[in-house]
Amino acid sequence: MERIENVKQPERALLAAVDTGEYDVEASLAELYELVRSAGAEPCGAMTQKRPSPDTATCVGSGMMEEIASFCKTYEIDLLVFDCELSPTQIRNIESISGVRTIDRTMLILDIFASRAKSSEGKLQVELAQLKYMLPRLGGKGTTLSRLGGGIGTRGPGETKLETDRRHIRRRISKLKEQLEEVEKRRGQMHRRRQKDGVITVALVGYTNAGKSTLMNALTQAGVLAKDMLFATLDPTARALKLPCGKTVMLIDTVGLVRRLPHHLIEAFHSTLEQAATADIILNVCDASSSEAQIHLEVTRSLLAELGCGGRPIIPVLNKCDLVPTLHELPMIGNAVRISAETGRGLDALLESIEENLPVKTTRVELLLPFAQSGLAARLRKDGSVLEEEYTENGLKLTAQVDPTLLHLVQEYVIFPEV
Repeated sequence: MERIENVKQPERALLAAVDTGEYDVEASLAELYELVRSAGAEPCGAMTQKRPSPDTATCVGSGMMEEIASFCKTYEIDLLVFDCELSPTQIRNIESISGVRTIDRTMLILDIFASRAKSSEGKLQVELAQLKYMLPRLGGKGTTLSRLGGGIGTRGPGETKLETDRRHIRRRISKLKEQLEEVEKRRGQMHRRRQKDGVITVALVGYTNAGKSTLMNALTQAGVLAKDMLFATLDPTARALKLPCGKTVMLIDTVGLVRRLPHHLIEAFHSTLEQAATADIILNVCDASSSEAQIHLEVTRSLLAELGCGGRPIIPVLNKCDLVPTLHELPMIGNAVRISAETGRGLDALLESIEENLPVKTTRVELLLPFAQSGLAARLRKDGSVLEEEYTENGLKLTAQVDPTLLHLVQEYVIFPEV
């Protein structure tokens, strides 16, 4: 007999949106499609309706709601995903009419974040965002938390359950905030220690699925998960990166951004995003093959401005250039560096750009070190960049790229500083 294995089929999802003219609905739905796919569901179509404002009862109008219900029944839809934030009443009404489980954009993103967070900090941040989203919605859970009436003697078990849940959630939110404050305090101590030790930090920021993790792996062999999906990695990763000039910097990968990111998540992940605000150099990575590359760069740039990153060098990085047929089709965006993290193309130019924006510049010098100064030669190899070495009868002759600290140590042995 043939063995039959039951393979769980992905949920079939229908996307819905209301076009009020506030944003580009088609672009937002295309992004929602990728979010649904990243969550493990199968998008089976999208329906939009133009309205001056969302309907208070069902978000879309009654006629559109009937069309959605008919589509769900005909094509056996398991999940309705609305490209906006729904109220508990709207969700209950939509589910009652369509007979299909309904979620909104925020719930979808929260679910993705919950499934991807691996570190203890990431899990704390996601839980905090979920509880903040859930708290004002407890009153709309329907008959399971219904109240008997308003007045003395009419308070029923539903009201008691509702108040108990709210108190529990508020206590949990306070506890999570305390734990995250401790995490932020430790991160602040680490940042001050890096500053004291003279460690320069370079932060990778940008739209989700722009290839930040792939770039991190290409530069540092970090082994970070890199997949063609939104929010493949949430937890920040830091790795040492040695530049061609010999200077070692700390490369930090941050959480990806997305259009209309829920404010609950921005608040919860603020401590993670602040790593970009405290970085010495910021790499704004975007997908060059996307028709919205310019918009993605602007979304990131505006968030960085909110975080107070003004005055810091921000290098636009156009990734995935190997997917663009001809280079001249790429958008010209300031001093953008064009690379392909997948193939390694352009990485040398990116490293040169990082060097040019270092807060501490290096100098090329020619030295003649006595043999007794072998320890200083070892220091140059470790913290600088030795370009040429030659043993002579008078000592070790070498050409090196050094920062001001090393230059001060070897000043007396300089025989020909480059002009």
